[in-house]
Amino acid sequence: MKPIFIAIQISVVLGTLIAMAYLGKPVYWDIVNQTFNSSGANIKDDSNLNVSPPMSSDPKEPSVRSVWEKPIWQIPPIASKMPSSKAFVLSKEMVDSRSKDNIIIVTFGNYAFMDFILNWVKHLTDLGLDNLLVGGMDEKVVKALYWKGIPVFDMGSKMITADAGWGSPTFHKMGREKVFLINVFMSFGSELLICDTDMVWLKNPLPYFARFPAADVLTSSDQLVPTVLDDRLEAWERVTGPFNIGIFHWRSSNVTKKLAKEWHEMLIADDKIWDQNGFNDLMHRRFGPAVDAESGLVYAFDGILKLGILPASIFCSGHTYFVQAQYVQLNLDPYAVHTTFQFAGTDGKRHRLREAKFFYDKPEYYDSKGGFLSFNSSIPEELLAGGEHSVESHFALVNYQLKQIRSALALAYILNRTLVMPPLWCRFDRMWYGHPGILPGTLTRQPFLCPMDHVFEVNLMLTSFPENDFGPNIDFREYSFLENPRVPKQVKESKLKVEMCDEEGIDGCIMSTTKEQTEVLKLPRNKSEKQVKAALLPYKDVKVLEFSSMNNALGAFSNKAKEMKFRNRVKRYVGIWCCLERLQRGHIWYDMYWDEKPGWKPRPPATQEEDHPQW
Repeated sequence: MKPIFIAIQISVVLGTLIAMAYLGKPVYWDIVNQTFNSSGANIKDDSNLNVSPPMSSDPKEPSVRSVWEKPIWQIPPIASKMPSSKAFVLSKEMVDSRSKDNIIIVTFGNYAFMDFILNWVKHLTDLGLDNLLVGGMDEKVVKALYWKGIPVFDMGSKMITADAGWGSPTFHKMGREKVFLINVFMSFGSELLICDTDMVWLKNPLPYFARFPAADVLTSSDQLVPTVLDDRLEAWERVTGPFNIGIFHWRSSNVTKKLAKEWHEMLIADDKIWDQNGFNDLMHRRFGPAVDAESGLVYAFDGILKLGILPASIFCSGHTYFVQAQYVQLNLDPYAVHTTFQFAGTDGKRHRLREAKFFYDKPEYYDSKGGFLSFNSSIPEELLAGGEHSVESHFALVNYQLKQIRSALALAYILNRTLVMPPLWCRFDRMWYGHPGILPGTLTRQPFLCPMDHVFEVNLMLTSFPENDFGPNIDFREYSFLENPRVPKQVKESKLKVEMCDEEGIDGCIMSTTKEQTEVLKLPRNKSEKQVKAALLPYKDVKVLEFSSMNNALGAFSNKAKEMKFRNRVKRYVGIWCCLERLQRGHIWYDMYWDEKPGWKPRPPATQEEDHPQW
């Protein structure tokens, strides 16, 4: 039997029929049994799976309830096989089994987001929260989560396992799945916290939600300017940013069932409506007045629903956390971070979480085979804070760093090491539209530690280009990598400091190809790629080479063909700054080789023909 959705319209009938449809039988029908009856041993080379139980001559099939009730992260017995599809059907019994105090925490995704799902679960279990379920949107992720010990239900979506890019048809399909799930959980009578997988929990949010028992719905938002300076709900009458449904708390009631039904019907009627826009439209059908003088709740939707807008300073967006750092400036303790407001797709989201040390990678990520290369990024104070903050001063600051990073990438390229990126400093924010440099009313400081995706095309840096044209890949890590407690001690303690020196032949500043017993190696500046490689080859077993500087750390390439491939590669690593106001083309392209163009100035493209990357 093929998996099919029971149409959500069933939920609109009278209560007894709702009970029959949702309480008496599963929401998702069986997947073909043969899909699941194979052992986890048949899972091959799944990058996020470390569990592949061997086949037993007499495998025992787990009971249905054991799939729901076992502790999270407890992997199935090695002598077991995959349970039947019935074990993964979403039902009220499953939800009640996982709930605590009738509260269930839910996310969902396909296999492309497997590492995000595991990260999401890990943060919750680290907080002592295990009343959770994960919806698997393809067969591969259902299997994978089961063998990792994660309580999973099969959504029967038959989705592709690849990444659903923002705005794509698959992306919109995932949004409709969320609305469908909300309908289902409301019919179960659950108190639901449903979240996107590209966010993490830093603090148990349930006590916060309990402060607002009258709230029907609590939602996060894209509000950038704080409307409160403490941990109260946002002042609804001053909120201008749209509601963001990536962090969403619902209490089951007649009014939330009505909202969920109308929302789903709206999306079914017009497949061009984005689920989030649809929710915003419904909330503003009638918006206001305040429910009372104290709670911060507002009447919305039909004038009866009580809505609360979670403060973006502690239920953070990608801007309020990574750019403004509102929680720091307001001395607050954040509950969550959602990786919105970034510019490099899924790779950019992952990298931002890594920068904040919020992403749990596999052990090999923290111990690269070829070792690491880091450097101290020294930036003149004048570039950081001198003069007015302007497009020119922003690019002067960024370009100075780009030149150092280019040298570091070249060294990593010739030494076959993984580059630990330096902290990146910016004077101007980046958006998708024109602005004066810093968005008015926000708490962004100048200069600020800017996410890597503000300047670099993180997704392209992770793309495998043809080696014949671009040379080998250059692996990199986030600037906070060596401060991460998950980096093994043997990596952190295996370090050689490479001190760049100017006067060759004086005070130990010599080129040598023999290994010295030292913690500091002096290396003359402006040596060729071949000379630098020979000098550092004796230290190939040292895990971390820490350079004192990248200013003139490398001279000319000895191999011009190799240099050309390197240049072809790194030219593609940088993106745009956006945007000057009141211009049709207000963005400005970064240029990795800006210093080779006399008189280079940061200017937007004057014509469409000029509007292209600098390669």
